[in-house]
Amino acid sequence: MTPSAAKTDLHRYLQTARDALLWKLEGLSEYDIRRPLTPTGTNLLGLVKHVASMELAYLGDVFGRPSGEPLPWLEDGAEPNADMWATADESRAFVVDLYHRAWAHADATIDALALDATGKVPWWPSGRNEVTLHHAVVRMIAETHRHAGHADIVRELIDGDVGERQGQDSMASGDPAWWEDHRRRLERAAQAAGREASPRTGDTYL
Repeated sequence: MTPSAAKTDLHRYLQTARDALLWKLEGLSEYDIRRPLTPTGTNLLGLVKHVASMELAYLGDVFGRPSGEPLPWLEDGAEPNADMWATADESRAFVVDLYHRAWAHADATIDALALDATGKVPWWPSGRNEVTLHHAVVRMIAETHRHAGHADIVRELIDGDVGERQGQDSMASGDPAWWEDHRRRLERAAQAAGREASPRTGDTYL
């Protein structure tokens, strides 16, 4: 595979993840895109804000190509986890536009540098913080797909919508009644396995 073909392949997987993550915001209210739906506060707009910030860092700052975007939530002294949620003053348009600018900046870095070009990750331990562009792009693909998976589950909890992109959910065919029956079957299987395991583990299942 030529370097150009390798870049094209990597970029395709990165863009697929970007699009999947951003699509999860579509059709939802300002409240729903910010709702914390896990004990650790996972929410849709916060996931987009976080991934945008990471793209600007890993595919910009790390290679001496700062974007100039102010990211106060990542500065020294920022409150913990500030990049994982959006304040009431940080609108959907603000976060989405930031993500689009991060895409453009990251893509320019990928186009400008060879895949074996090296950069340094300032927040990694000294002496073990050198990375190639290839490593950084793969890392962002993994990061973005991981959070797109989080977003898929959060969106399902909000309104039942699932899938990688509109018109292609990659789910088994079934109406709501079928899915409810499927879920009950899984619950029965889990309870049966739990009962079998409980004499050995001491766990109790009702």
